Amino acid sequence: MNIWVDADACPNVVKEILYRAAERLGVKTVLVANQFLQTPSSAFVSAVQVPAGFDVADNYIVQKSVPGDLVITADIPLASEVLEKGAHALNPRGEFYTPENIRQRLNMRDFMDQLRGSGIDTGGPAKLNQQDRQQFANQLDRFLVKHVVR
Repeated sequence: MNIWVDADACPNVVKEILYRAAERLGVKTVLVANQFLQTPSSAFVSAVQVPAGFDVADNYIVQKSVPGDLVITADIPLASEVLEKGAHALNPRGEFYTPENIRQRLNMRDFMDQLRGSGIDTGGPAKLNQQDRQQFANQLDRFLVKHVVR
């Protein structure tokens, strides 16, 4: 099992949590971005720089992920694609995307996109807070205990 990180928009605090988990459990963790990323010197953490362009990093993750992998992303269409492949998807706020909730999230995303397209300011997501960080760390730990620790 690998962890794939949609790293362009992933908060640094979440990356730090992932680095510690990768080292602690020996889980290969790959950050994918269209810019250079500095990662810790580790046998378990690496970064892949993809060319700039729309969805290039997302497409790379979809192509490389396999059933059972974990993808860290706030990108709902990416989460949907990896779920279809049998991978798991967790957002930086510690919420798992599931086959049961992904359709609703895609519909809400499309609705908000239509509102923005018509000139309505929908704002953005709230800043990641301490509770979000803790929720992410807890969900990641539960997942890794279930899927990695034997």
